[in-house]
Amino acid sequence: LGSHPMSPFQFHEDGFLVLECFFSPEECDSMRSSIQRILDVMEVPPHCRTEFSTKEEEQLQAQGSSDYFLTSGDKIRFFFEKGVLDERGNFLIAKEKSVSKIGHALHAHDPVFKQITHSSKVQELGRKLGLERPVVVQSMYIFKTLTPLLFITVTPHQDATFLHTEPLGRVLGFWIALEDATQENGCLWFIPGSHTSGITRRMVRAAQGASTCVEFVGSEPTYDDSKFIPVPISKGGLIVIHGEVVHKSEMNSSGFSRHVYTFHVMEAKGTSWSKENWLQPTPELPFPLLYA
Repeated sequence: LGSHPMSPFQFHEDGFLVLECFFSPEECDSMRSSIQRILDVMEVPPHCRTEFSTKEEEQLQAQGSSDYFLTSGDKIRFFFEKGVLDERGNFLIAKEKSVSKIGHALHAHDPVFKQITHSSKVQELGRKLGLERPVVVQSMYIFKTLTPLLFITVTPHQDATFLHTEPLGRVLGFWIALEDATQENGCLWFIPGSHTSGITRRMVRAAQGASTCVEFVGSEPTYDDSKFIPVPISKGGLIVIHGEVVHKSEMNSSGFSRHVYTFHVMEAKGTSWSKENWLQPTPELPFPLLYA
C-alpha cells in the first residue's frame, strides 16, 4: 500500500476513495476464472424466476416475490437480467450473459473471493480507515454485460438504504474493477460530499403475510444530475464507498462487459445491525471478521 496516496481525509471529505492498481491483473483474472467455474456448473433453480432490476416496483416485485433472494445472504446464488429466461426457465441468450449478479456470500464459500476479501492489503486499508472490528456482511459479483435486450442503469442510491445500522455511518463498500470501468461501459458516478445528510429511505423486510418480502419506507429523494461526477477506474482499481454517499451507474453502451467484485463491511464495534434489513446473519454464517 506504500505506493498509494491513501488519504482517509479525502474519504471523509468526499464519501468515496479511489485507489488505482490496488489489485494485480492476475488477482482480477483469478476472480473472473473462479466465476466462470461457478457459471459452468450453474443450474437455474426450478423455483427461481427472479429477474434483477433496479426500477423500484420491479425490484419489489422480483426480489420480494422470492424467498430465494431473502435467503441468499449465506449462499452463492444467481440473479438474472430481465427477459433472459422464458417462463420455463430456459435461456434465451448465452447463460453467461444472462446473469446480472451472483450473491451474497462468495466471500465465505469461494476460496478465491475469500482470499481477496481477507487479503492483507484490504485488512491494512481497513486499519488505515480506522475500522476496529469490521465484519463482512455480503459480497456480490456484478457482470454489467451489454446485450441488445438490456440497457440496465442503476438508479441513484445510498447503500445504507439497504444495509441499515444504528448508528449510521458504519457500512463501507469495497468495489473492485475486474476490467477497466469507463463512462462507456458503466463506471460509477458519485455526488461528492453527499454522505453527510443521512438517508431518507430504507428497504425493510415486510410484515408476515404482505404481498412482497421487502418494502421501501420513506421517500425517494430527487438528485440534481449536474452534481454527479464520473469515476472511471482501471482494472485492479478499488473504490471505497461510504454507506451514505449517493452513487449510480449508467447503462453499458460499449459492447464490452464491466465485471466487478464488491463486498460490504460493517464496523461492528458499538454498532447494531437492523433486524429489519433484508440481509441477516445466520447460525451457518455469522458475519465473519475482516481481520481473520
